Formats: sequence, structure tokens, C-alpha cells
Amino acid sequence: MLALRVASRRSVFLYSLVSALFQTSLSKIRKMSQECKFVQVRSPSSTTPTSADIQGIPGPIEVTDEVLYANAHPSMSHMSPDFASVFGNCLRMTRQVLYSKNAQPFLIAGSGTLGWDQVSANLVEPGENALVLHSGYFADSFADCLQTYGANVDQVKAEVGDAVKESDVETALKSKKYKIVTVTHVDTSTAVLSNIKGVAEVARRVSPDTLVVVDGVCSVASEEIRMDDWGIDVVLTASQKGLGTPPGLSILVASQRAIKVYENRKTPVTSYYASWKKWLPIMNAYERNGAAYFATPPVNLIYAYHASLQQIIQGSVSLEDRFKAHKEASRRVKHAAAALGLRCVPLSEDVSANGMTAIYFPDGLAASDVIPRLLKKGVVVAGGLHASIKDKYFRIGHMGATAVDTKRGDIDRVINALNETLAEAKASKA
Repeated sequence: MLALRVASRRSVFLYSLVSALFQTSLSKIRKMSQECKFVQVRSPSSTTPTSADIQGIPGPIEVTDEVLYANAHPSMSHMSPDFASVFGNCLRMTRQVLYSKNAQPFLIAGSGTLGWDQVSANLVEPGENALVLHSGYFADSFADCLQTYGANVDQVKAEVGDAVKESDVETALKSKKYKIVTVTHVDTSTAVLSNIKGVAEVARRVSPDTLVVVDGVCSVASEEIRMDDWGIDVVLTASQKGLGTPPGLSILVASQRAIKVYENRKTPVTSYYASWKKWLPIMNAYERNGAAYFATPPVNLIYAYHASLQQIIQGSVSLEDRFKAHKEASRRVKHAAAALGLRCVPLSEDVSANGMTAIYFPDGLAASDVIPRLLKKGVVVAGGLHASIKDKYFRIGHMGATAVDTKRGDIDRVINALNETLAEAKASKA
């Protein structure tokens, strides 16, 4: 019996020793994963990634070496203290990107579209009125989502290439009581930039109980958004655009006023996965550097997002200077297009986005003449999306590293490729 006890104790000791050694080794591996230098493969003659193309579309965008490497973090438990700390930091830095002190971030696996579901399910009860300001394709989609959850939806539509005028917003808000008004900050289909500060001011003055919801999927971190100062209640976005992270993360930030509206709703939330009843305790736990479970978060993507946020918030380029860099990149691309005699979709500079450019094809040329030629030169652009002009234009994205890190030479390469492509395309028609 004594021999059995000794053997048993030896087994426990050996198991504990092996386990401890394994954990120590794993810890070292994880430490190495943060210290190792990683660089995306680049061509000998250029600083541009050879993968071979520049992602010159308005999302997913180019990501930095550090972000891509962070996405390869060793597998981690979503309940581990190390991950909880990273998740908590992401929540706090997300708030900083929007200049908010106490708004509530939600980081959930999904696309930007999930943000529409969160708004529709948590803030608008069936039968309530929602006002959607339309400056392109994505307003129709948001309206469709709201209607799916039972909202009564009205739209105020601008002409193609323009934003809804504040006077029209005022007229609509005076016509009936709306639970929310939604505005797409930058509509990715038209590159139109809406004045969300002005919309919020009108709402606060004319209909102070109406929640102001901003679809910032194509604007967060490339356009200035001062959530608290401007009186915005919800900003929804995604990881793959101005926030410079691979796709797959739905990011929404709700004001405390919006949270109170959710808490005081009369009917149950009409979604399971998008329910703040499920997610709010999870976010609160992670922000306290603890962990809680409803559905598994995208652990590696959170590490990548954390790396990007550190560059945005704590990097050598301040947040304000990032906005200036996006304006400069936008100016260069738009001026280059104008020099070629090309016309942009936005009707004026005042409604032109800084993170992307939408350009009409010149007379006599079509998508098949331009887009494949740009691709051969290593520049990927997007075709048209807005139904009424879909075949008449193309879209160039210049967000994140492409706009901020001028050493990459991305903007130069895009402009050079555009000049060469148009010359070749026109020559082929002669």
C-alpha cells in the first residue's frame, strides 16, 4: 500500500512538473511571438507589398506588418487573463478613437452589417418610427434591416453624389416623432461624406428625444468623429477599413443615453445573437480585465485589432494627424483624377470623403478598359455599386497605412497606375 502511495505521489509530481514546463515553454513561445520582427514580402525595387497588389479598394484595406503578425498570435483561451487584458484595452482604445469618455463599445464577431442588427433589435421596438438619411446604397440596406425588425421606416433621399441637406432633416423630424435617425457618414457606394455633426445638431434642437445613429463603417479612423461633443448616440463600424484590421469584427459604440433607451424598452429584444442583454455583461467583464462568456470572440482578430489601435492611439502619428494624412491622400488622388479630365461622383468637395474616391469613367471607356489594366499594374480597385450609376464609375480606397505611411509609396503607385492605364486605354480606342 505504501509503495502504491509513493508511486501515486511520484506520478502527480511528474505530471505537475511536465505541466509546469509546458506552460513555461508556451509562455516563452508567446513572448517570442510578440518580440519577433515580421515583414510582409516586398519586391526588391519597391517598399510596396508584392502580394503583388495594393489593396486600393475601400475595404478590406492594406494592414501593417505589426497587425498582420498579431493576427498570427498563438491560439489563446478567450477566458485567459492575458486575453482579457487585451480585450479590455481594445474597448478602452475604441472609445478613444471616437473621442468619447463613457460610451459603451461592443466588439463582436461579425461584419459591419451586424451593427445594423444591433441598432434595429435593441433600440427600435416594432411599430416605432425610424428616419433614414439616404446618400447611397447602404442607406437602403440599413432601412431594410430596420424594417425586418418591425420598424416603420421613412427615407430622405439626396440626389446621387450629394448628402441630405440639414434643412430637409429638420423638415422630416418636425413631421412626426422618430425613435432614431440614421446617417451614413461615408457611403462606400458613392464616396459621399455626410455632415454628421450638423445632423446631430438639428436632431438635438428639433427632436431631442430622437437617437442619432451613425453608420461609420467607411469613416471611423479616417474621418473625425467626436461622439460626445457632437451628441451622437451610436457609431457602428467594422474592422477592415479605417481601423486597419482584417475583416470579421463588428464594432459598435453606444452612448449612455442609448443604453438607457435600451434598458427602458417595453418589449423583449428581437434578436438572440445581437442582443445587448447577452453582450453588455460580456463587455463589462472584459473591461474590468475579467472574462465572461456568451459566444466565442475572434481571439486572434482581437489581437490584430489591439495592434492596430495601439498604432492609431499610441503611435508616432497622432489621431489628429492621421485625419490630416487622409485629407492629403484624398486631395492628391482627386487632383490627379481632375488633371486627367475625370469627374468624381460627389458633387462638391464639401461632400467628398477623405478615405476613398469614386470616379466616373471618361467618355468612351468602361470598367473592362480600366479595372483590368490597373490590376496588371498591381493596383486593385472596386467597380461601381450604386444601382443607378453602377457601370459608369469605379472606386479607389486610400485609408489606414496607405494614407498615413507615406514611405510605402501607395498613393504614388495608385496615381502612376491611373495615369498609365488611362493613356493605354485611350490609345487602344484610337
